[in-house]
Amino acid sequence: MTTVEERLLPSAEPVCLIDQNGVPHDHPSYRLPTKEALLDGYTQLIRGRRFNDQASALVRQGRLAVYPSSFGQEACQLAATMVLRDGDWLFPTYRDSVSIMSRGVDPIETLTLLRGDWHSGYDPYEHKVAPQATPLATQLPHAVGVAHAARLKGEDTVVMALVGDGGTSEGDFHEALNFAAVFQAPVVFFIQNNEYAISVPLARQSAAPSLAHKGIGYGVPGERADGNDLAGLLAVLGQAVEKARAGEGPQLIEAHTYRVQAHTNADDASRYRQDDEVAPWLDRDPIARLTTYLEQQGWLDDDVRAAAEAGAVEVAAQLRDGLMPEPEVDPADLFAYLYAGQTQQLREQAAFLRDELAREEA
Repeated sequence: MTTVEERLLPSAEPVCLIDQNGVPHDHPSYRLPTKEALLDGYTQLIRGRRFNDQASALVRQGRLAVYPSSFGQEACQLAATMVLRDGDWLFPTYRDSVSIMSRGVDPIETLTLLRGDWHSGYDPYEHKVAPQATPLATQLPHAVGVAHAARLKGEDTVVMALVGDGGTSEGDFHEALNFAAVFQAPVVFFIQNNEYAISVPLARQSAAPSLAHKGIGYGVPGERADGNDLAGLLAVLGQAVEKARAGEGPQLIEAHTYRVQAHTNADDASRYRQDDEVAPWLDRDPIARLTTYLEQQGWLDDDVRAAAEAGAVEVAAQLRDGLMPEPEVDPADLFAYLYAGQTQQLREQAAFLRDELAREEA
């Protein structure tokens, strides 16, 4: 009979259904996703990689203020949304632009925040995607609140709350897990452990056996997955979402991956890590391993490749065409959308700004 403690423990090793050589592996608790799911995942991975590449290029061209790339982490980005229903919610971090786009948000609206024009470029309610959170872990209590509210209303909504390894060192992480566990909120906490919080390695952040083990202290079941194996991620996250939806409370999933590129374009990663540390992770690329597996199965034909590449070309063109022109900025917008209804103080500030602008024009 399984004890409570055993139920909370994550696997000794990260779940991996397709290894870095494209070889499938059986697992006692998880099954390989269907052919259709993996082919869809392949198409989305190709599109997500092109999104990352194009966004990074736009930073170099001065069209984006900053871009925290998820290059090499695309399997995590896409699995997180592929397991959700339309009515579920996604709470992303600043590095999760590919996840946001995969929920159906327009690519240009996805990057509006990182261009510096608005605090968010999309309507959170339209696609059930919360605004990206730049401060670490502040989105987690909000995610739990949405999940708790859905449970109180009798809805079957599940919330996917994304967080990085650095975010697990924040107080908001503790408060969110504790509240979610006590009130059995249907939320899946998904840690993308890419080994670095800017320049701080994981070993300087946590002494726990794994970040998934942190759930034990809150009574939240934990699990670990190979963060570069889309198949394993779909299986693990899919099961976690099903459990949360079935009323089994919050789940904590840790994906073991790696931040291949710098933290952002403003970071020089060579100051705190060597190239020989990065090199092995390039061989674990999520696209390469899934491509190898699909080829071995005879499922990856020319039509699938062409369709995936066409989608990637389209999203790159959208980003170039949409972000190259200079935005038209209206200073009055600073006051128009801060609250549902303007306060007296905001009205006074808006009037002061109008007066200042009018005098400059005169």
